[in-house]
Amino acid sequence: MVAPVIATLVGLAILAWSAEKFVMGAATVARFLGMAPLLIGMIVIGFGTSAPEIVVSSFAAAQGTPEIALGNAFGSNIANIGLILGVTAITLPIIVKRGILRKEMPLLIVVTLVAWLLLSDGELSRGDAAVLVLLLIVLLTWSVMQSKQETDGDYAHDVDQETDARGLSRKAAWIWLLVGLVLLVLSSRLLVWGATEIAQELGWSDLVIGLTVVAVGTSAPELASSLAAARKGENDLALGNIIGSNLFNTLGVVGVAGLIAPAAVGTDLLYRDIPMVMLMTVLLLAFGFRLRRNGRINRLEGAVFVALWLGYTAYLVLNPA
Repeated sequence: MVAPVIATLVGLAILAWSAEKFVMGAATVARFLGMAPLLIGMIVIGFGTSAPEIVVSSFAAAQGTPEIALGNAFGSNIANIGLILGVTAITLPIIVKRGILRKEMPLLIVVTLVAWLLLSDGELSRGDAAVLVLLLIVLLTWSVMQSKQETDGDYAHDVDQETDARGLSRKAAWIWLLVGLVLLVLSSRLLVWGATEIAQELGWSDLVIGLTVVAVGTSAPELASSLAAARKGENDLALGNIIGSNLFNTLGVVGVAGLIAPAAVGTDLLYRDIPMVMLMTVLLLAFGFRLRRNGRINRLEGAVFVALWLGYTAYLVLNPA
């Protein structure tokens, strides 16, 4: 089992590094192409940090392990809120703007509920997947329209500062974009192979390996970007990364995997894992909500998120079959 473990660790390391370079290059290229700052933040940075999830899940589905794909998508959502947002809030409390409370957070809850209902018949069909992808397209279109009206907002300003700080030339941005993409694909294939072999050796289900090792590994870019944004005081960017990533995981990652290979959906995913995603998402809204003013996720609430993630992960590890 030495080779699969090495392959998994190397795959995770290269995946995390290449994802950061890919997002960095993509954001700077988008800036040079004249894309609005808000749109860069929501789509290129927010959704771009989900590149590892969609590449890994696509390969997993194509190689006949769709449970890794589903576990990766929903496990990453749990890790994004429980681990990443929790650790970020413990490091520095996060201010939650009223606009996010009114629009993006309720939207995330609705999207999670829609995906849950589509999968409730025990199957991810190509029809279900097409609905999810269509919703993603609608969401992207809505984001484009919103960006035209909010180009001078705080979030857009944070994105401007983030891309300016990169200091990349046009040529360097394109190089990092392409290099990051190639390494994403190669490391994803290595990671899926290693994780599958480990699951078989340990007697773990593909779903559990997707929910734990693969999900945490593919969430590394969100952790890095959220911590960096929080340290700079860019609260909108830190929270926007998480919300954008979870939206894309639920619609894009699950949708693309389902289009590649329809899959059976087990009861564990329906009655344990997706409810955990919903619980984390509702708590995020509840913790951030303040009447008639901006919200705040404090260190204690961050600790609650981390404790929930640790408890959930421990349960999976102790009941891996």
